[in-house]
Amino acid sequence: MVSLQCQLCATCYNDTGPMFDPSYSKTYKNLPCSSTTCQLVKGTTCSSDKRKNCEYTQNYKDGSHSQGDLSVETLTLGSTNGSFVTFPRTVIGCIRNTNLSFDTTGIVGLGSGPMSLISQLSSSIGGKFSYCLAPTSIMSSKLNLGDVAVVSGDGVVSTPIVLRHGQTFYYLTLEAFSVGNKRIEFGSSSFGSSGKGNIIIDSATTFTLLPHDVYSKLESAVVDVVKLERVVDPLKQFKLCYKSTFVKLDIPVIVAHFNGADIKLNAINTFIVAGDGVVCLAFLPSQTGAIFGNLAQQNFLVGYDLQKKIISFKPTDCTKQ
Repeated sequence: MVSLQCQLCATCYNDTGPMFDPSYSKTYKNLPCSSTTCQLVKGTTCSSDKRKNCEYTQNYKDGSHSQGDLSVETLTLGSTNGSFVTFPRTVIGCIRNTNLSFDTTGIVGLGSGPMSLISQLSSSIGGKFSYCLAPTSIMSSKLNLGDVAVVSGDGVVSTPIVLRHGQTFYYLTLEAFSVGNKRIEFGSSSFGSSGKGNIIIDSATTFTLLPHDVYSKLESAVVDVVKLERVVDPLKQFKLCYKSTFVKLDIPVIVAHFNGADIKLNAINTFIVAGDGVVCLAFLPSQTGAIFGNLAQQNFLVGYDLQKKIISFKPTDCTKQ
């Protein structure tokens, strides 16, 4: 779902742009809790006042949440020919309370749930979208919808999408990681499976999360080949850190072996600056599930074709997109 911080938000984060003010819109409408749309969205309740509007709560994997009014609004998007395309009565969330801390105006949901932007525009975009995440917070990243989202050309690799009933996530099948000549099988993990759909690909989760045993083997493989001084993470979040800068960081490529697609991950995909002269492995052990996060996807043009059920990756300088 597309969620926007709205005026009169009780608890919201500071963003760089003005908050959306529904009172200035002639096409904005709150949805009643009796509406079919309200029934379709998980985590909805009825407002306690006489309006009986539909209110929603969204909980995210990292423990953050947002709450607000479920509404409809006309969405306007730019097109490749320079004109604008409108989508009336697009379901959005008008955020009234959140503990999110993004420096943005809102959130765009790209999952497979019925109210995600992709699902709501499915008849217009043919189930195709792509994004290219730039490795810097000072630049915007690009989202493509429809035929312009097709990823093609030299260097493209593709892997099947696995969709699970009742789930809004996109699952991929990860077979192994390679660090130098060492291969770490993913199917050997305690909850990773050698079967189909064993890891979520998520553009909203920053770090890549792995089962404890797979993470431990990957960390050991990195330690074996990186000859830098180890230090303690000043953020107390990461397990493997080195005294270095990105300029001087000398580490091998880590390859993620998906079903039919080998993704070569460079330093910007696998390490993060955690402090002055400190870089840390941007993978974390998890007890709840495996996620291929957005750091690992930086500088790739990542294309989703939900009709063909494939995701394609193309190494790209996303700062030039």
